[in-house]
Amino acid sequence: MPTSITVVGSGALGSLFAAFLEPVADLAMLAHWPEQLHALGASGLTCIHTNGRETTHFFPVTANARQLGQIQLALIMVKSYQTARTAVEIAPMLAPDGLAVTFQNGLGNFETLEASLGYGRVAQAVTAQGATMLGPGIVKHAGHGPSYVALTSGREALISGLTELMQNAGLSAEITSDVKGLQWGKLAVNAGINPLTALLRVPNGFLAKNERASAIMCAAAEETAEVAAALGIELPYVSASRRAIAVAEGTADNYSSMLQDVLRGAPTEIDAINGAVADYGRQVGVPTPVNAELWRTVREHTGGDLSDKPVDLEAVLQSLFRLT
Repeated sequence: MPTSITVVGSGALGSLFAAFLEPVADLAMLAHWPEQLHALGASGLTCIHTNGRETTHFFPVTANARQLGQIQLALIMVKSYQTARTAVEIAPMLAPDGLAVTFQNGLGNFETLEASLGYGRVAQAVTAQGATMLGPGIVKHAGHGPSYVALTSGREALISGLTELMQNAGLSAEITSDVKGLQWGKLAVNAGINPLTALLRVPNGFLAKNERASAIMCAAAEETAEVAAALGIELPYVSASRRAIAVAEGTADNYSSMLQDVLRGAPTEIDAINGAVADYGRQVGVPTPVNAELWRTVREHTGGDLSDKPVDLEAVLQSLFRLT
């Protein structure tokens, strides 16, 4: 079992995992969000659990990876556009027998990390845990979900120890031999839910209730499933559209991670989600007009000073609905 864990990233998911793992592990956090760094140093991390219970957690947090010493196990939970910088930052500090495990959204993070950290030093994981930052130092657990970690040759003991720690902490975790199917299964749902909620500034449940929004969500999810099939990847469910609807209904009050990014004026992960689907679609000859349009529209209508501007819901829906 790993003797120490470093959570890399202080956003919603990183904060949630830190709150759960701190009582059972020697935990530290590498973070670059100034307000979060100050809050964690001053008063710790408060986690509001799904039953309303609040817990507070204290652990070392720094913006300087060198202050952490050698890292045995790094849980990578930064945004996809931060992956390359993070890989370079932690490379000198990852122990020779250490491992970085990416729990990130989208595609391409594993490959980016491996390019800097080396072959066999990165593992892919997929999680369905839901979390929302209510403000610096305060994370809300938005919903339980399973996590899966892929086996990596030579790192079996670390991965087994990580899943055991997660289970002891109350985070459902399993080792899997089919992480690609799970990764693309989550991607299909994210491709439908995340960009639409970000554009329309609505919680997930709106997409299941609005006929046109639901059609767009389902079309994006099905396109992703078709690309996966062309790549020889089997998803962990029969219907991508039905799964997208079920997730939207099951997380009705949640703000997607992309919507949370938009509301705070931060870059989104649209390139690693819908952009990646469109790119792979071109490579395998599968048309992805809805994903491509969502990619273009999110890039055009989000980020920076656009975060607090009203969005013409009808105009967005009409523009995208014509593609379904």
